[in-house]
Amino acid sequence: MEKERADVLLVRAGLAETREKARRLIMAGLVYQKTERVDKPGTKLPLNQDLSIKGEVPRYVSRGGLKLEKALNVFDVDVKDQTVLDVGASTGGFTDCALQHGANCVYAVDVGYGQLAWKIRQDPRVVVMERTNFRYADVTRFEPHPTFAVMDVSFISIVTLMPKLCEILRKGESLVSLIKPQFEAGPSRVGKGGIVREASVHAAVLHEIIEGAARVGMRLLALDYSPITGGDGNLEFLGHFVCADPQEIRADPVQIDSVVQMAHNQFVRS
Repeated sequence: MEKERADVLLVRAGLAETREKARRLIMAGLVYQKTERVDKPGTKLPLNQDLSIKGEVPRYVSRGGLKLEKALNVFDVDVKDQTVLDVGASTGGFTDCALQHGANCVYAVDVGYGQLAWKIRQDPRVVVMERTNFRYADVTRFEPHPTFAVMDVSFISIVTLMPKLCEILRKGESLVSLIKPQFEAGPSRVGKGGIVREASVHAAVLHEIIEGAARVGMRLLALDYSPITGGDGNLEFLGHFVCADPQEIRADPVQIDSVVQMAHNQFVRS
């Protein structure tokens, strides 16, 4: 009897858009053949095997969508009918979230290649810009003009990319960025396994980002913590920034310590 991998069969059955999403569903324990759970994406099953998904199906193509979803809600940001710039699109979680919340168009920018989920890649509202180092991107490529930006990057400080964002966005237009302390703190403040554990380091990093952003023309409007940790277990934060003249940016009080404390209360075991 001819057999095929479970993740491949899941895609063929239309239960997952990509093999990557199929793998995530299987590893989450949501895929069943009749009453038996399928535990491994590579499990070989008969071609005519009936598969089903039980439990809550992921809302977005990656966990990142949940992070942006919280930001849009708590920061009261409406992306409906907006043209969105997604810096560090990766598999497309932020892009997916923006589209599901009514964005007209999304520029999905990433320095990598081949990561964007097929569901997102083939969506006519998405402009795929792979192999693009955003720091040196040609701003004339972004037509129509983006009216809102989102960002989720690794191995680089978000402040490094803000000058380019300020070239593209107009004054008063805003950015929601994921803040990953492990890529902002520097090696001396990152612990074993690449984890930042100390609340004092989280707070210091957030202060540094706010100050650095202000110097390049991005004023922080609001701050919160991510609803889920990073894949490595790191606490992450969400910042809502607006483009402004650096000379006009005031040091508005932001409750950094309370946001950090809430994140630790939510995720860190005592």
